[in-house]
Amino acid sequence: MKKNIELGLTAVEKQQLRERKISLKALRDYAPDEIASLLNASADRARELVALAEFQSIPSLGIGFAKELIDQGYFSLDQMKGKSAVELFDAYEKHCGCWADPCVEDSYRLLVHYIEHRDDTKHWWDFTKERKAYRAEFGFLPDRPVTAWYETEKYPKAKAHLKG
Repeated sequence: MKKNIELGLTAVEKQQLRERKISLKALRDYAPDEIASLLNASADRARELVALAEFQSIPSLGIGFAKELIDQGYFSLDQMKGKSAVELFDAYEKHCGCWADPCVEDSYRLLVHYIEHRDDTKHWWDFTKERKAYRAEFGFLPDRPVTAWYETEKYPKAKAHLKG
């Protein structure tokens, strides 16, 4: 399991943990209702914190990817069990309304591999060859978004870089 997992805690939430002498690492061992009580947080916030920790427990998947999963309505790995990486990735692109960097698809392949095998020895880049072979054979959906991820308002640094 990864040592450093970012939870995006507020200053108030961090202070509440310090007052209760609970480390960030230990917080991952609490149930959502316990977290809600400890942090005086809503059930939704507690569920989000548990999801952030669970998703980031997969090697090479960070808080950005974890937040994207939550934005799509996923709060546990079990919710994605039985779905293919392609299905999840295509849904992600439709959700965000733009096509994504290819490494994002590799990350979905890692996610599904982890769900199916609980193998924590792989990283997203281990799935690049698999993704390239799949896309060479099958391509993308005909209704794939036409705007690139870096052209959206969500990525102003990438957009500014392109304007150069």
